[in-house]
Amino acid sequence: MRLKDNIIVVKIGGSTFTPDSPEAARRGQLDTSLEDVVALHREGMRPVVVHGGGKDITAWQERLGLSAQFERGLRVTDRGGLEVAVAVLAGLVNKELVAALTALGGRALGLSGADGGLIRGRIKDPALGYVGEIVSVDPTPLSLAWDMGCIPVVAPLGLGEGTLLNINADTAAGEIALALGAPLLFLTDVPGVIDDKGEVMGRLTAAEARRLITSGVISQGMIPKVEACLRAAEGGTYAQIVNGGKPHVLIRALEGRMVGTKVVRG
Repeated sequence: MRLKDNIIVVKIGGSTFTPDSPEAARRGQLDTSLEDVVALHREGMRPVVVHGGGKDITAWQERLGLSAQFERGLRVTDRGGLEVAVAVLAGLVNKELVAALTALGGRALGLSGADGGLIRGRIKDPALGYVGEIVSVDPTPLSLAWDMGCIPVVAPLGLGEGTLLNINADTAAGEIALALGAPLLFLTDVPGVIDDKGEVMGRLTAAEARRLITSGVISQGMIPKVEACLRAAEGGTYAQIVNGGKPHVLIRALEGRMVGTKVVRG
């Protein structure tokens, strides 16, 4: 498949790759996804990896005696929660992914959305605390990483007015894909979007998505994923939600051989 400027945005979900130890990050399910990223980069493509890390944040909050609360799939983030999110996302998870890509023969550069003004935002809702709503995306840091021969690995944080912001990783991936005019591949722990009959939808339009969200068929953490896919599709391309646990799912999806849900505008 020929892609615009050979760019693709890959969102790796925290529930897909969260390891129990650093060693586990270099085995099994995680390896196949990152293997594909390294292989595509070697072939001249320019991938962007955007990652989550929600389970790790929750685990560290529990260790520190902090509670985890969610609204519409978004983590309520007070000052203490923001400090944990920054440490876990831009630190632990981001650098483990950089290490894993390097171990597979790739060359990766770990970034957060705050670095180089990649993602700028504002407080989404005071009730959610330091959760950011994205105002703009400047892809310049990504271009610089590619020029250095690196795969940019992006932690979902943003710059607010005088503060860092916790950005939903799905939302960040969608806005980055929109800014780049590039396809978005969501690697999740589910086979795709499930309709009201319990079947995987091969194709999902904006109108269908709104109906399924309103009816509650699409709920919780799947809501920001679908909304992010619709944003990416506004750039004139598409987004696809696939099961990241399948071997070499990324390459198979790009070749049109992977069942999942393709999200389109019309």
